[in-house]
Amino acid sequence: MEFGVLGAVTAWDDDGRPVDLKGARHRAVLARLIIARGRLVPASRLVDDLWEDPPDGALSAVRTFVASLRRALEPDRPPRTPARLLVTEGPGYALRTDAVDAWRFEKAMASGRLDELTEALALWRGPAYADFADEGWAQAERARLTELRLRAVERQAEARLAAGLAAEAVPELDAHVTEHPWREEAWRLLALALYRTGRQGDALAVLRRAREMLVDQLGVDPGTALGRLETDILNQAEHLEPASAGRVWEEAAAAYDRTVGPRARLESTVGLLRNLAVTGGGGLEAARRHRLAAVSAAEELGDADLTARVIGAYDVPAIWTRSDDESQAAGIVAAAERALRTQEHPAARARLLATIALESRGSTAPRAAAAAQEAEQLARGLDDPALLAFALNGVFMQSCGRAGLAPRRDAVGAELVELSQRHGLLTYEVLGHLIRLQALSALDDFPSADDHAAAADELAARHELPLVAVFTTWYRAMRQDTPDAYRHAATLLDGAGMPGLQEGLLPLALAGHSIRHGQPVPEADYGPYQPWLQPLGPVPEPPPGLLLEVLWCVTAHTARERGDDQLLARARTALAPAAGQLAAGSALVTLGPVADYL
Repeated sequence: MEFGVLGAVTAWDDDGRPVDLKGARHRAVLARLIIARGRLVPASRLVDDLWEDPPDGALSAVRTFVASLRRALEPDRPPRTPARLLVTEGPGYALRTDAVDAWRFEKAMASGRLDELTEALALWRGPAYADFADEGWAQAERARLTELRLRAVERQAEARLAAGLAAEAVPELDAHVTEHPWREEAWRLLALALYRTGRQGDALAVLRRAREMLVDQLGVDPGTALGRLETDILNQAEHLEPASAGRVWEEAAAAYDRTVGPRARLESTVGLLRNLAVTGGGGLEAARRHRLAAVSAAEELGDADLTARVIGAYDVPAIWTRSDDESQAAGIVAAAERALRTQEHPAARARLLATIALESRGSTAPRAAAAAQEAEQLARGLDDPALLAFALNGVFMQSCGRAGLAPRRDAVGAELVELSQRHGLLTYEVLGHLIRLQALSALDDFPSADDHAAAADELAARHELPLVAVFTTWYRAMRQDTPDAYRHAATLLDGAGMPGLQEGLLPLALAGHSIRHGQPVPEADYGPYQPWLQPLGPVPEPPPGLLLEVLWCVTAHTARERGDDQLLARARTALAPAAGQLAAGSALVTLGPVADYL
């Protein structure tokens, strides 16, 4: 069910057909609940909002409106079963939905991308809450959404200018300033768009018209931005022309290549690889392929400090606890251990130790957890938020050594989010949200997990971090827990450059679905999970990682099927610390409540 308030208040069913919402007061109740954004609205408040002078029986009328809306919004709901959308809470009602066009508009606008801004503006069918323009309870929200729409028009124009589409921006900006002549930013953008299409005279005329409009009709002087733009146009200032990203890159790269030596190039290379890694796909594979080569090149130069910097500079946030390339990871760990022997500075040591903790993911060796602990201790004694975030990533990676540690991981994720928001560490803020998404899934707090998935998606859309969608899409597939949902999510792994995540994940998810629904485990290529799903001999201990509880639950299932009491006892002992949790700490695959297997 979709709800629309960017125009007349309406609703559409899953096939896109309008829903019959009955009379004006029925729609008013729905609109009032949408404005509340999921919060409780007391029935007495609805009475006051619907009538200036409430008649006798107004409260009963509100209940009638709510009942009618429920029938319209959930026509297939069986009798006497609780409503899912329009719910009763204490003394009032709340609407439980995320499917509101105004909220989609806000999310798309936040991204700043031209395509999303264009789609967002297309959602508008007229003035917001058009059929309740005179209602006091709607006025603040109408004003807020109207202002957002005006800003969206201007941000769309900015995006077009940045993309070299100045001619496309002119017609809508011209209409925009005609309808809203007090918006100086719109005048500035229109003049700049005209200038970039070769219409310098028209651009200057627009600026004169803006000045006259503001002074004569509104009695205010134009701001400095308009005056500065007029001067720049008259001088044909170079900065008014759109920069060519390719030209800037080529000129800067050529200048850099002429002026720096091999050591600076190596450190810069790691910076490029770090940025390349977060793009996913071929970028991540290329970064992984060249990283060890960069470390080896630094070691060959015989500069221990340079080697330590090259190793520690690759602070790419990591969320999955199985390595994509175990051989390369071992090489990085060995190089970091060698570099540690000559490093005394706490920051350099912390970076090397955090690297060891991250690259030793899945290891049962005590050294990995000890490195994570020491890196955290060193980082907390330094005034370096980015270093602390890197160290906390290592702590997270080493927090899966036994079942039931979701609360510890949730605390790490919460600190990462708070630290990153204070210091502008974007990629670590995303990491923190994903860690909390995983931990809260294990703790059976899906409403909060949903919030963190949405926050991660919003940041990823705004800053072009495509790998985030892999994890949030898989999370939503796990929430649905259907084979089709898992198969759809698996398509995002093709070409994502994460073999450590991809190998065997879809078959494991489908096997988990079969186990939960009392069906036989299907024959499949389970890759690294074969020893637990189709064991050919003794079942080994599952390795540390986010799938630890899942694999122990599979082990318990296998033991029960075999009648293997000894194996069952091992599984029971291993799973006992997670007795009150779900085997869903990966936020990708679920085996349901751990207690079911105990």
